[in-house]
Amino acid sequence: MKRVILTDGGMGQELVRRSKSEPTPLWSARVLIDEPDLVRGLHAEFIRAGARVITINTYSATPERLAREGAEELFKPLQKRGIDLARQARDEAGDVAIAGCLSPLFGSYAPALTISYQDTLDIYRRIVAEQADGVDLFLCETMTSAEEARAAVTAASESGKPVWVSWTLCDHGEPRLRSGETIAAAASALSGLPVAARLLNCCRPEAIAAALPELIELGGPAGAYANGFTSIDALKHGGTVEVLHARHDLDPEAYADQAMGWVEAGAQIVGGCCEVGPDHIAALHDRLEETGYEISGVANA
Repeated sequence: MKRVILTDGGMGQELVRRSKSEPTPLWSARVLIDEPDLVRGLHAEFIRAGARVITINTYSATPERLAREGAEELFKPLQKRGIDLARQARDEAGDVAIAGCLSPLFGSYAPALTISYQDTLDIYRRIVAEQADGVDLFLCETMTSAEEARAAVTAASESGKPVWVSWTLCDHGEPRLRSGETIAAAASALSGLPVAARLLNCCRPEAIAAALPELIELGGPAGAYANGFTSIDALKHGGTVEVLHARHDLDPEAYADQAMGWVEAGAQIVGGCCEVGPDHIAALHDRLEETGYEISGVANA
């Protein structure tokens, strides 16, 4: 029986829908303080839906984003709160692996917004230092360039925890990172680093389907978790997610159709990103079981 690891879905968009507050550039960080029950509850819903890996809700709580909003003093408290809420949800809803979150420092989909490699590495090391004791593995996600991913993976690997790296792709055309680099070039930049799995995320399911064969050819565990946006073009630096819109053709069953295609192609890790909620993960969980796949946890985490 083939084993598949099922991860959670997107936290941010779902929290925006459930929150009493209007979205801000720190939408997913602010809710950790103002409405922690929402975060804990959503983590628990993903676990009950069948997820075996959940990621802490600190995607937007990077030093760079917090400094931009005049809230850098919240960095450590937000990291701790994100870990605590994920662990409380695990205690409540079932045993899962908790992934630390290394996200783009300035914002999603913006490979041009970079600083030097060494400065990037130093900031990721700060994040890892706050998360390492509270997580089972690290997820370097929505990486837009080879160098960004190399810095994140280097910092994460120094923790001694398993490291997953996930690149985000251009939504149309030939499979390329949003920087324009090939998947092969991005993977080559990680040569010598202990990467436990390579994934693709936060792009159209169709872009993932086109790129997955190339990712699988690299060898080792591969995976994918797509978003459900119509387009990400309207999101500007420092903007809020309310300018983005969800597709109407990716309900839970339709998303499960897409993800099962990735599994049949060889993906060993699947889940969801923005606009993919607990109902989507539950449908995917059921489809995997109905098709004869064993949903497993994370080895050595």
